[in-house]
Amino acid sequence: MSILPSSSGASTGTKQKSNSGPTTFKTFFECWLVEQNQHLQDLVAISQTRTEEQSWCPVQKVLDHYEHYYKAKAEWSKQDVLAILSPSSWTSTFEAAFLWIGGWRPTMAFQLLYSKSGIQLESQLYQLIHGLGKGDLGDLSPSQIVRIDKLQAKTVKEERNISEKLAKHEGTLADSCMVKLTHMVSEMMRRGDGYEEGVGVEVEVELAMELKKEGLKEMLRRADDLRLKTLKALIDIMTPSQGVHYLIAAAELHLRIHEWGKVRD
Repeated sequence: MSILPSSSGASTGTKQKSNSGPTTFKTFFECWLVEQNQHLQDLVAISQTRTEEQSWCPVQKVLDHYEHYYKAKAEWSKQDVLAILSPSSWTSTFEAAFLWIGGWRPTMAFQLLYSKSGIQLESQLYQLIHGLGKGDLGDLSPSQIVRIDKLQAKTVKEERNISEKLAKHEGTLADSCMVKLTHMVSEMMRRGDGYEEGVGVEVEVELAMELKKEGLKEMLRRADDLRLKTLKALIDIMTPSQGVHYLIAAAELHLRIHEWGKVRD
């Protein structure tokens, strides 16, 4: 297994695992989750004590941690994209059932924001009436909401475009080349000949399979790029303090659902 890429902001634990070469993506992912939990504890402490200026560095550190995850995922997909696109091999079956192209839907980032914003807004309604905000997601300004709405519309369009391209690629599994090959191999099997005996046919089958896998790698790359780009763009719209609260909500959602899914399995 190739050495994982590391980022300047990634925490030490994952880097050490990367340098020693984890044997599976699941190994890396479990280590990354431990670090995410530590980041969560740090963010909770920061949300209670730090100023806006002091919040920016921890937020950037967490974003670097996410970026390191996607770089690692990209490296493993070069080795075995099918394993990465079969999430139940490294996460719970419950989580896997809700994933889109090997990860969360980019548009889910907005659902998380609206849910957490609504909860925090409701909890501080009295303070807001008296002009006393807390600086969390309940304090999103009108201009921020406009920017978030525009970003959401753009993300929805890009996500739909990727879904359409994936559907088109999935359709190639029944294209004329695959139908011809499957018929050819089936005829050989009916005659009692294993298709491995026909070297030319075996090469054609392997080539066809590799082309399908290459297309899947491209779909995964596009999906992960959009996931990371959406997260960074959302955080960029927020104040550092709001970014802290958002990343806390994201980590809590991810970690708790992962734990519940593992218990269920």
